[in-house]
Amino acid sequence: MIVIALSALALRTIINGIINVTSTQNEANAQSTLKLVSAALENYAKNNQGAYPAKFSVLTQSQPQYLDKDYIKQSPVKGYSYNCSRLDAAGYNCHASPVRCKMTGKVNFSVTTGSLLISEDCADKE
Repeated sequence: MIVIALSALALRTIINGIINVTSTQNEANAQSTLKLVSAALENYAKNNQGAYPAKFSVLTQSQPQYLDKDYIKQSPVKGYSYNCSRLDAAGYNCHASPVRCKMTGKVNFSVTTGSLLISEDCADKE
C-alpha cells in the first residue's frame, strides 16, 4: 500500500510539472503571437492612411501579406484561442485565452490599438 501511495504521489508531482512547463510555453507563444498580430495591424494601418482592416483575414490575403496565417480562424493554437472583439477602421482589441484555464495556460492576454498588451490571470474571469 505504501509503495502504491508513494508511486501515486510521485506520478502526480511529475504530471503537475509537465502541465506547468506546457502552460508556460503556451503563454509565451500566445504573448508573442498577439505581439505579431498587433504589429501586423499597425503596419496595415501605416500603409492604409491610418485605417485598420475591418476583417482579420485581410492581413493574410492582402499584398503585401501582413501575417502568414489567420490565427483567429485556426484557433485554438497551442492551447490558446484567439479572437478580436473589436476590429474596425479606428482600432482593434484582440485577445488570447487559454482553452482550459490552469491546464493549457494561466493568463489571458489582450492587445489594443497602439500595441498595448495587457495580461490577467484567467481565474479572475471565471
